[in-house]
Amino acid sequence: MWRDAGAAEPDPDADEFPEALARALARKFRHRVTVSLPNGDGTLAEVTVPALALAPDAAAELLLNLSLGPVVADAVAGDLRFLAHVARGVHRWARAGRVVPDLQRADGQWWVRWQLVGGERQRAWLAELAVAMPAVLRVSGGGRKALEDLIVELTDPIVRRMLGAHPGEHPGEHPMLRALATGTPFVEGTQQIADELVRWRGTLAVDEPELVLRLIEPDDDAAPAGDGTDPLWRLEVCLRPTGEAPRPVPVHLADPDAVRLGVRKLGEAMTAYPRLRGLPSDSRSLDLLLPLEVVTDLVAHGARELAEAGITLLLPRAWSVVAPSLRLRVTSPSVLVDTDDRAVGLNQLVSYNWELALGDVVLSAREMAELTRTKADLVQLRGQWVQAQGGALADAVAYVTKRGAGEDSTLADLLGELAVLDAPPIPVDEITSTGWVAGLLDSAVAPATIPVPPGLEATLRPYQRRGLDWLAYMSGLGLGGILADDMGLGKTVQLLALLAHEQATGVAGPTLLVCPMSVVGNWQREAARFTPGLRVHVHHGADRLRGDDLGAVVAGHDLVVTTYALLARDVEVLRELRWRRVVLDEAQHIKNSATAQARAARAIPAAHRLALTGTPVENRLDELRSILDFANPRMLGSPQQFRARFAIPIERSQDETALARLRTVTSPFVLRRVKTDPEVISDLPEKFEMTVRANLTAEQAALYKAVLDDMMEKLKDKEGVARKGAVLAALTRLKQVCNHPAHFLGDGSPVLRRGRHRSGKLGLVEDIVDSVLADGERVLLFTQFREFGSIVAPYLAERFGTEVPFLHGGVPRGRRDAMVHDFQSGGPGSAPIMLLSLKAGGTGLNLTAANHVVHLDRWWNPAVENQATDRAFRIGQRRDVQVRKMVCVGTLEERIDAMLGNKAELADLAVPTGENWITEMSNDELRALMTLGDEAVGE
Repeated sequence: MWRDAGAAEPDPDADEFPEALARALARKFRHRVTVSLPNGDGTLAEVTVPALALAPDAAAELLLNLSLGPVVADAVAGDLRFLAHVARGVHRWARAGRVVPDLQRADGQWWVRWQLVGGERQRAWLAELAVAMPAVLRVSGGGRKALEDLIVELTDPIVRRMLGAHPGEHPGEHPMLRALATGTPFVEGTQQIADELVRWRGTLAVDEPELVLRLIEPDDDAAPAGDGTDPLWRLEVCLRPTGEAPRPVPVHLADPDAVRLGVRKLGEAMTAYPRLRGLPSDSRSLDLLLPLEVVTDLVAHGARELAEAGITLLLPRAWSVVAPSLRLRVTSPSVLVDTDDRAVGLNQLVSYNWELALGDVVLSAREMAELTRTKADLVQLRGQWVQAQGGALADAVAYVTKRGAGEDSTLADLLGELAVLDAPPIPVDEITSTGWVAGLLDSAVAPATIPVPPGLEATLRPYQRRGLDWLAYMSGLGLGGILADDMGLGKTVQLLALLAHEQATGVAGPTLLVCPMSVVGNWQREAARFTPGLRVHVHHGADRLRGDDLGAVVAGHDLVVTTYALLARDVEVLRELRWRRVVLDEAQHIKNSATAQARAARAIPAAHRLALTGTPVENRLDELRSILDFANPRMLGSPQQFRARFAIPIERSQDETALARLRTVTSPFVLRRVKTDPEVISDLPEKFEMTVRANLTAEQAALYKAVLDDMMEKLKDKEGVARKGAVLAALTRLKQVCNHPAHFLGDGSPVLRRGRHRSGKLGLVEDIVDSVLADGERVLLFTQFREFGSIVAPYLAERFGTEVPFLHGGVPRGRRDAMVHDFQSGGPGSAPIMLLSLKAGGTGLNLTAANHVVHLDRWWNPAVENQATDRAFRIGQRRDVQVRKMVCVGTLEERIDAMLGNKAELADLAVPTGENWITEMSNDELRALMTLGDEAVGE
């Protein structure tokens, strides 16, 4: 066994981690072996890796533990799982009795060892294994010969483990049997005895007929058993020679050898499934007569035990095994009843009815009553025997009978019943409805198509149009929702389109939008760009409005933007105002329902609530409950109820029923599209480019002002080359300040101070990288400063627990090529983040393994930046590329970005190379370009 040096370290402390594997990994890998591994181009490469040598008994213990217990896919490679499968096969042959002793001479002594009998069936099994053998074993291990040797070495320790014998337990037996049981040398062994064993094994290798048990249902007119219970079922005992049909074994007028063989094999079946012992039998044959409860257990459990022993069980043709399921029929009026209630949809009256189905058959009240009487999972339903899995039929009948039809209930009552009251004992697999609820609960019913609002100056893509339809539909019903589209799919423009639609249709009332401080400016700019007719007010800053003044301004605006920090601080003021809607952007900020921000968000009254987030669940299901509790209060019950009903069963036990129930309740209220959706990915452009704005911290703002004042002082008495040098030096220092104080100071100070980011930009970059990695994707980060990369790389490596290679001009060619190859390979253990200097990594590289590009600082030459972006956006890239250009709000970074954007939009002018064009500005122009704006500093 070897360990891949590039693989991620497994977690032996995980609950599901195999104990046997943990013990093996705890040993020292003292050996080194050379194996041939396939390359991506089809060639082979020899790799020397650490290895652990295991004796046959230790190897058998490890492989059997892996095959019989849970296998952790991330910890156990495919080749090791294959070997465990081989051991599992040997174990099954041993259980079926297809092993014999063999005498071999080694180290000057005779040893008795267990071996497989052989024969046609075992040869076919070996052939199947050889075909399925992983390439690394086929290449490195010698192919089928190595597989045969492995089976020989594993058989003896596996059989010994099954017998459980120990030395000294067989003193009176034959010396060969004692040697076989104890694993000691057979001192009386000879070549003649070895040859006799080989000949004897040859007689056994001729495949004898296999045992087949055929279950036959009672006749419709069969008499009940003697005690008045249900009629008995027949378990017909058959022998099936190779290539022939199964034949019953009658006791009279039959081949005595066939009877003896049938009796022996039936005994093996009783050993494998003990419930067959003590049952009545047919005097004319070997057949057994089974009561209904034994039949039920035989199909549910015994079939598996028999299969393990190599015995086939045949069920009647008219038999079906189905899973019972619940169906819900909801009836509602065609339109909403007019009401002043702010949560219109949740408080509307509906009627609903529960149904129980077996397969495609919906049971009647009479049939459910019969099921309650029989209390059995095996029932004859409309002329067909039906086996319902899981023993849940009686519970399901009780659940449906108890609830009956819900009259004059609200939608909130129904959702609460599904979510937090007694959980349905079986999955709810179908919900149909009429009236206004139909579009909400029936996935086949699509919301009405909304025309593109006249006030929207943007072209919506098809999936964004569907998002607008959904938002308008939920808003009309007064039902909150979560727009959980993937990062970069345009949640902002979809919400702005909804506001423009409501403005055009005369729906009155302001929307309060809460977002992180870092994106306040982005919302202002996007609203001005896409919906210039919307009246937008930013509630922020020390001089923000309060009291009646705030109320008057809010009433006169369509969109009021504030931050999470101010929401918690001003909640008493904001809750007194009348809001049409409250929207949370980056709603994962309230994933902890106990925080002041989450409590404040829930406290603001509104007719409609929306949450925007690309990550509705980051770590725990409780986060989804918190966000949905904002959108639709009390829909999922209290945190304690949610944890008991959903979080614990799903997170700890992977409870499929709880997961299905959670999806049933939440899916109508969550709209999520990801970039891998065919309907989305085919519609996206080949490249998304966006400017991401970050705020300065107070420390950055102070340094920025100091650098600017120093530059303006130096420019007073400088001209020509000296003046240009002073401007470029100041420009560089200001960009360093925007990156991070430690970058500007060069003092080796930490990235964080008291657990908080000293750089707003780096904090936002961390969030972006976190989202990218959560989606299982890869990212390139570009910077023009090698010093800044030396700060960012170790920080991100520690933050995300992965290597972050930094490619810059000082990296030797060999190391550079290795970095690129490792990143492109995308194999286990390869870094998902790569940092590059703009000059060293901006050209000549193919890095299409990444589909995200982040420019940490700007060169302000579109041609240079596009060359860097093209490391990922090039031939061979099969995914859409998202390009983010970081700028700091209110600084020269944002102003120069706007200037370049305007030039490109208005005249498509070429921008001079580099930044020298900035040095030609006058002192007043430079001051206007570089002066820090009031909105630059975050909280």
